[in-house]
Amino acid sequence: MTQLYYTMQKKSQAQAFREVLTSCGIHSLYHFTDRENLESIIRSGGLYSWASCEKKSISIPKSGGDSLSHLLDSKAGLEDYVRVSFTTRHPMMYVAMNEGRISNPVILQIDPEVIEAEGVLFADRNATRNGVQIGADLDDLKRIHFDTVKANKHFDVDSDEQPFYQAEVLIPGFIPLQYIRNIGNFGISIPSQPQLLQTKEPYTAQITRNTPTAFIFLIDHSVSMRRKTQLYGEEMTLAEAAARLINQQINELVLRCVKANETRRYYDIAVIGYGQEVYSAWGGELEGRDFVSPEELKNNPYRKVVVREEVRTRRGTTVKEVEKVQWIDARTDGRYTHVHKAFDRAKNLLDQWMEEHHEKDCYPPTIINITDGEFNGASKDSVMQQANELKSLFTNDGNVILFNIHISPHSDAAQVACPLTKDELQGNCYAETLFSMSSLLPLRYNQDIARCLNDYRDGRHVAMGVNVDAGMLIKLMDIGTPTNISKNQ
Repeated sequence: MTQLYYTMQKKSQAQAFREVLTSCGIHSLYHFTDRENLESIIRSGGLYSWASCEKKSISIPKSGGDSLSHLLDSKAGLEDYVRVSFTTRHPMMYVAMNEGRISNPVILQIDPEVIEAEGVLFADRNATRNGVQIGADLDDLKRIHFDTVKANKHFDVDSDEQPFYQAEVLIPGFIPLQYIRNIGNFGISIPSQPQLLQTKEPYTAQITRNTPTAFIFLIDHSVSMRRKTQLYGEEMTLAEAAARLINQQINELVLRCVKANETRRYYDIAVIGYGQEVYSAWGGELEGRDFVSPEELKNNPYRKVVVREEVRTRRGTTVKEVEKVQWIDARTDGRYTHVHKAFDRAKNLLDQWMEEHHEKDCYPPTIINITDGEFNGASKDSVMQQANELKSLFTNDGNVILFNIHISPHSDAAQVACPLTKDELQGNCYAETLFSMSSLLPLRYNQDIARCLNDYRDGRHVAMGVNVDAGMLIKLMDIGTPTNISKNQ
């Protein structure tokens, strides 16, 4: 067993190497992995190269690399190095997500002191790419295009500079836990002896006032949402059905927060409408707001309306007219379906929310996107990139959950909800796109899927629906809004 702490053998000019990073504003290095790999990393006492893992029989539940990348490493003599980068948005992380090698990425923050170790190499781009300049000297470090690696993402730099966004530092052997700054931030206690590790299942955090979660509803407001559907025997547009059901779900969330004489802030809720433009969908006093609290919702209903709704009685379920509060209206004035703008707004909201709660053991936020057709205004690849960026956001307890739900005016034989594999989509290209954009649900959701969908299959389901009617939309939103509320907090 590797010791948790060790003394680094440093380069002869170690301080000069650190000064280069400091002068260029580099204060951390990064390595992406899957959340399922964290237990193995902690038990092993550090982050090992893939070749070292093979030699030491260290299990990697979800490897970020594939056989081709391993072959290229071996040809270049780099199989015994751990590769770290200068960015939290490494393009290869999204490639690994698209190819299904990882599903819940986490970013490990590496102490830049590791560059002072003897044998560390510096590559000005991907270390196996043609034309790479790689070496261990100070000049090799200075060849890195630091202005490029500090860009927000590689799409923000000119095409001829994009290869340099993937500059790497290669650490021989392994990176001990002491140099992984945030290894203790994933809800897993780090013991003095790794073999005594106490494991923690992700997506199990209790929701309290101190550790809240968040829900973001994205609603398609394009003109095609004017098509008619049925809800509780009443004819209405798809937009009206979606708005009514979201209002209903928000009301249910608010009621879960009412304890004694107070409405507790167990979560923050945002509703974003999109068509040609993107905007806050709240009405009344909350118009223009982004996240709002359950107490604000309870105190600021937009209006009250009489609607038909399923009501449970002693004799079973019946449809009755009931008075309900509303916070959002149906809209169908968007000429286009610019989901990329909605994803961008959700990302900005969650970046701020994560910053506020990053040190807390919070249940991850959930995004539920409801649309009736294919998006436009942006390429499939760029929208997929945005979806992956949303899914790669994480709290200590797990990654953001992204649901994508395609609604249809009528119940369809091709209706699919929470599939296990792409095979269930029967070659529907749009459905396969939604499948790739959506989160792989943790096993804890299987109980709700069984209850709501009568689907008792083992395995991890995907957070999506295609060709679903209003009745199925109700069930999917119920699955998508779990609340592990602590009774006393």
